[in-house]
Amino acid sequence: MKSPAVVQTHHVKNTKPKVDIYYPVITQLEESKMLQQLNQMIFKAMNKLLVESNYYDPNLVELFATYELKNNQRGLLSINLIVYSFTGGAHGMTYCKSLTFDTRTGRSYSLSDLFKPDSPYVQRISEYIRRHIKQWDTPVLEPFTKIRPDQDFYIADTSLVVYFQLYEISPYVAGFPYFPIPLLDLQDIIKPNSPADRSLPFIGV
Repeated sequence: MKSPAVVQTHHVKNTKPKVDIYYPVITQLEESKMLQQLNQMIFKAMNKLLVESNYYDPNLVELFATYELKNNQRGLLSINLIVYSFTGGAHGMTYCKSLTFDTRTGRSYSLSDLFKPDSPYVQRISEYIRRHIKQWDTPVLEPFTKIRPDQDFYIADTSLVVYFQLYEISPYVAGFPYFPIPLLDLQDIIKPNSPADRSLPFIGV
């Protein structure tokens, strides 16, 4: 069994403007040669998110960045990077970027990488979300049709969590709409040895 990555939190803080940044740094990895590569990808993604969140805007009033570790087992690492910024107006804005890595190879995965080539994963996931928007009375700005092929996602335990940015399908007050989908429900189209495949629950006989 693969040992989990050791992840530590680094902190950057300024007072003018008010900036508080907590970001993840991998300090120990079973495949040590991947350590620098993965940290570079995480740092690059966090920096891009900071730029998009007005980090360098002279009107910046406040910025807070943090992360959530969603999966760290079976050679997989799934992390959410979250940045809130405020430059004035009624309210600030929050963005989330999810990263899913194979800690053995350093590969980063997009949603399409989890499924067999030409499989109808967009349709299957979209159908699931449409049902649960209705079931959960999720407020939407307009009738939901389908996800993007590269929709934001992360893997948590034995579920695929597909989500939407603020305003992407729902009003601001609704926050980030998250839709956890049991991987077993998608098992027939999951690509062998993908992060989704390796996260399927073990079923005894």
